[in-house]
Amino acid sequence: MPTVKPITKAIFPVAGFGTRFLPATKAQPKEMLPVVDKPVIQYLVEEAVAAGIRDIIIVTGRGKRAIEDHFDSSFELEHTLVEKEKHALLDEVRNISRLANFVYVRQPQPLGDGHAILCARNLIGPDEACAVLFGDDIIDSPVPAIRQLMDVYEQTGCSVIGVKEVPRENISSYGVIGGENLQLPAAPELHGVYQVNQLIEKPQPEKAPSNLAIIGKYIVTPAVFECIATGGRSAGGEQRLIDGFEQLMKKEKIYARILEGTRYDTGQKIGLITATIDFALKRPDIGPELRNYLKNLKI
Repeated sequence: MPTVKPITKAIFPVAGFGTRFLPATKAQPKEMLPVVDKPVIQYLVEEAVAAGIRDIIIVTGRGKRAIEDHFDSSFELEHTLVEKEKHALLDEVRNISRLANFVYVRQPQPLGDGHAILCARNLIGPDEACAVLFGDDIIDSPVPAIRQLMDVYEQTGCSVIGVKEVPRENISSYGVIGGENLQLPAAPELHGVYQVNQLIEKPQPEKAPSNLAIIGKYIVTPAVFECIATGGRSAGGEQRLIDGFEQLMKKEKIYARILEGTRYDTGQKIGLITATIDFALKRPDIGPELRNYLKNLKI
């Protein structure tokens, strides 16, 4: 088993426009859309923190100031809650800014997900792997999804891609891996691990090497940054993470792991609605009332 440095940093590329949710996202980031009463990005930050990550690097763009404000302290709000003796809410609000160390960098132009990751390159040490979490996928699981990938990294010292099985007829909406199913000798308890030998962006179902779709969660080794930077640009002039991984495969092994847990694609309207219902049903304060409403709903 290789000796690896613990992963303590995570990059969150959140500079996209969120066009699927217009007009709601005309003046607010899609990552701030709520699942019940908490924005999507807070779920993802809490996932990273629960996995042991302490430094959160958020790559923002124009119109994303609300994300910075959300993870900052708010004297006026806290003072109001103190005066009204709403102590439980006060603790909840204060704990948001205490979740982790937050750093923000700007992506000046929308030049691809790889370019967004490169904007954070100078904040990552030359011998330091880090996590990357995109702002759409919530995985509800006992073990945080990014921790599941970190477990594979700690056994291999290699980059790891989070994947989920999807119906083959839907595979053309995803990046897809091809690879060999493995049992890591040093970690027989880890299941659903593959050594990646193919990466294909949005293939037709008959050409897809598998039904393992790439989810927006990764562990990346330092070499990924150089591979993105030198890997060329797509037809639209964008630098893409998948192109960087294709270059990396020529130098290092890449692994993938099927993520355990229920996935919610909150970048889609139905995914956000489904997540809101499921998370609300688990809440003791509103779950019983919502469950009763759904039972009596006339469709």
